[in-house]
Amino acid sequence: MTLNNFFFGAYPYLAGTIFLLGSWLRFDREQYTWKADSSQLLSGKGMRLASNLFHVGILAVFFGHLVGMLTPHSWFLALGISDTAHQYIAIYAGLIFGSLCLIGAIMLLLRRLSQPRVRAVSRRRDTFIIGWLLVTVTLGLSTTVISLEHAAHGNAGTMIALTEWVKSVATLSVDPGLIQDVHPIFKLHIFFGMTVFLLFPFTRLVHVWSVPLSYISRPYQIVRMKKVGMN
Repeated sequence: MTLNNFFFGAYPYLAGTIFLLGSWLRFDREQYTWKADSSQLLSGKGMRLASNLFHVGILAVFFGHLVGMLTPHSWFLALGISDTAHQYIAIYAGLIFGSLCLIGAIMLLLRRLSQPRVRAVSRRRDTFIIGWLLVTVTLGLSTTVISLEHAAHGNAGTMIALTEWVKSVATLSVDPGLIQDVHPIFKLHIFFGMTVFLLFPFTRLVHVWSVPLSYISRPYQIVRMKKVGMN
């Protein structure tokens, strides 16, 4: 088996299996570790801005990839969106939200490394996963340089090859040959992205499963102040 066949044929399913099975086992066996371990009480300086930038950026990037890669190519054409227009939408959206995520990740990483109180309670895996995400996003932003050149020449071959490969993975009919000849920077970005899912169950990222959607519809809490009489 060649490296291309392993990393883009077997590795997606290896990472996906560990992502799902590892998350289930951690929830079943280590529920007390199923949390984000917030350090805001120790130091709130810059935390809100960094966290908001990071979360808005990474959520937009994730769902942008999900929709852009899994939506049938014919649907975009039916909506009057050409391959070149599709490329430019993906590039500029990626630049905007990827940059937000990058800035937020840098701020969060510097906060963990530079503030003694936060660093004292940080696990190595917390710092490591932020660093890994930082590299992943940086690689993703790097691909836009090549994508812009492709779009300028009306060449959508790489974009179509990547989307077809993702669809082949999702439909359990993976074909690593689809991206055999794409630029190495795209492959490196994909590898780092897949590894995020492999590392997911062993890090603070598991709190994503517990996103409190019920907060949107829950009723207001009634808080009554106890009056203390004057002596």
